[in-house]
Amino acid sequence: MATSRSHAEYVRSIVEKDQHATQSSLAASWRRSMLHYGLTPEQRRRAEQVSGTQLGEALGQLDFLMHVARPTLEKLFQTVSQSGCCVVLSDLDGVILNAHSQAGDETTFNQWGLTKGAIWSEANQGTNGIGTCAAEQRPVVIHRDQHFRSQNTMMSCMGAPVFDNEGKMIAVLDISSCRNDMTSGIAHVFGKVVADTAQRIEQDYFRATYRDSRVIIAPTEDLNATALFAVDQDDLVIGANRHARRAFGVDQAMLADPTPISDIVSTSESRTNLQSAEKSEFRRALARTKGNVSLAAKDLGISRATMYRRMQKLGISSN
Repeated sequence: MATSRSHAEYVRSIVEKDQHATQSSLAASWRRSMLHYGLTPEQRRRAEQVSGTQLGEALGQLDFLMHVARPTLEKLFQTVSQSGCCVVLSDLDGVILNAHSQAGDETTFNQWGLTKGAIWSEANQGTNGIGTCAAEQRPVVIHRDQHFRSQNTMMSCMGAPVFDNEGKMIAVLDISSCRNDMTSGIAHVFGKVVADTAQRIEQDYFRATYRDSRVIIAPTEDLNATALFAVDQDDLVIGANRHARRAFGVDQAMLADPTPISDIVSTSESRTNLQSAEKSEFRRALARTKGNVSLAAKDLGISRATMYRRMQKLGISSN
């Protein structure tokens, strides 16, 4: 394990190299931390805290997201808590809105400043799982001495962005570990878990927003991207998540003047795939609820009547 001084010296040596010779995203973040924000790697400073009023405002802006995400965050915590991890949700400014850790690990995370109301933006703490994720708007894994500040090199932080229904980033989901035996390989496995969970939160957020509409999954070439459309009773598209917008070229103008879903997913093959994907989604929901239509409808975010109507159209029996 490198000493604080040698870590600081190494960071400085990378930053001071010719800019074109340091093309890695980590080096770019270190350069931002030192040259743009004026931070130093050896500087020891606890994460700043926002005021109670500022925290209340930040919580208010993402209140609905946090309400929707709560069950998923609890499941994530149950999965990783025994590994000495803290589950964090922050806003785009790096302000921690929720931090959850095991009682035995809470003191350690508090000492590190991973507490509600703490600011973990790159401008405040340099390269870290929350701030760098927000800055680059992509999943990141910052393992131990990849942090900018020497004081943060005991942590491993895995962050993933959460986007709203229009494709704008609004939050960061992060897992931070206090384990000395957290290897880079394990950290990247946790990073994949965080990224998948963030996408699940996005999907739940979309479904909750359009809970009075029918939400359908459209097939795309990217198997890791779930394209969701919200349609009204006439099958006119009134909402589309970021994957649907990117895959099918949907923009706000199209949503302002609703278009039939069949015009967006236009080919006969796509329409067949769309119906097949929807049928599979409904059958999975019924399987999870052991054939209980009311519970399946609730899980899908639609009414019981809509559930029965779509089942009849898709040829699905509740038996």
